Amino acid sequence: MKKMNGLGNHISEFEKQMPQGWVWDDTRAFLAVARHGTLSGAATELNLGIATLSRRIERLEKALKLPLFVRLQSGYQLTEEGSRLIAKAEALEIAAADFSSEVSVHEPLNGRVRLATAENLANGLILPALPEFCRQFPGITLELLTNSATVNLHRRDADLALRMVKPDSGHVTMRRLGSLGYGLYCSAEYVAQRVTYSDSGNYDNDRFIAWGDMETQLPAAQWIARVLQGRAPVLTTTTLANQVVAAKAGLGLAVLPHFVTLNTGLICLDANIGIEQSIYLVVQSDLNHSRRIRAVADFLIDLVDRNQALLSG
Repeated sequence: MKKMNGLGNHISEFEKQMPQGWVWDDTRAFLAVARHGTLSGAATELNLGIATLSRRIERLEKALKLPLFVRLQSGYQLTEEGSRLIAKAEALEIAAADFSSEVSVHEPLNGRVRLATAENLANGLILPALPEFCRQFPGITLELLTNSATVNLHRRDADLALRMVKPDSGHVTMRRLGSLGYGLYCSAEYVAQRVTYSDSGNYDNDRFIAWGDMETQLPAAQWIARVLQGRAPVLTTTTLANQVVAAKAGLGLAVLPHFVTLNTGLICLDANIGIEQSIYLVVQSDLNHSRRIRAVADFLIDLVDRNQALLSG
């Protein structure tokens, strides 16, 4: 009971500071509008009508005797007073989530969890191990989102993410789990007809399978651009799966994560080209205490740890 007593004291301290007429649901509404910047986005998150949500914001402002938002044509913008209350409101949110998880600790885990990740991690790492997770947690439905370039945890498109890019905004917690290593790969047929030089790093006569214009921020795309020095690639694609198939067909060289090339028959020309990406687990901070979110997070942490040698190459 020690943890529960501590939580009770934490909530009591906030209750003493809150004015008469304060309602917890109004604080949830305040946080949602602050994060989305619009009533419509917040209403979708909370599954409320816009009119109901607006009334809750007005009720909270009346209880606090403070203006929390400036109503603009483009949306809702926090006032100075509203900005100062964000940290306290988030502390209440975490405490409420902690209380809820403790109350339901003996209940079976049920519900949906939205996980955003890259397609290569989904297909090569997560999905093969998922039957084990489903046997342990049959009540959890995992919604896998692999269009992670457009998934934003700050907008709550997903509950948690396994990704190779650090988040630069949003109320999230982050943990580095491991690294993803890359090498230069091609088919045996391409190797047989390839012109080689005494300098192993000379690729002047090589054809390259590259990324499209929308993926120029990727480390693999930048490495190929430096090597090509203005030369055109033989092919550009928007997916890693396309690049693997193109390399197997003998079209040219591709920069690929080591683990996706297993059982493909591809040959590694250079296993250490200086590209290594960190793998991060990112979770909505207010969901850290959700038991079903923690179940998925713990599954991912263990999965990356067990496969680190394979992932790093």
